[in-house]
Amino acid sequence: KRRRSESSEESGSGWLSTLTYMAVGGGLMAVGLPALGFTSAGIAANSMAASLMSWSAVANGGGVPAGGLVATLQSLGATGGSGLMAKVGAFLGYTVHRQLSNQEEEEEEE
Repeated sequence: KRRRSESSEESGSGWLSTLTYMAVGGGLMAVGLPALGFTSAGIAANSMAASLMSWSAVANGGGVPAGGLVATLQSLGATGGSGLMAKVGAFLGYTVHRQLSNQEEEEEEE
């Protein structure tokens, strides 16, 4: 059996790969809220956020409930929640990288 620490992949490219996954995940999550229409200026017209808000209002008798999904996402978008979302995305990117690395290790052992 060959251990991962003995492979040539661990000689530095492992860190680069991990950072790449984290950067992509963080970037996607950071731009995700504004891209959906949850902006610091409010919900953008003709966006996915506007559609979600309309659906939520219809489902709840004309108002968007406080603490609901739409209200929470708008709160994150308005208060700079993109930084928080970037951190979550970076963590998810790291998790995906580790899962893929573990699968490769298992395949090499077989």
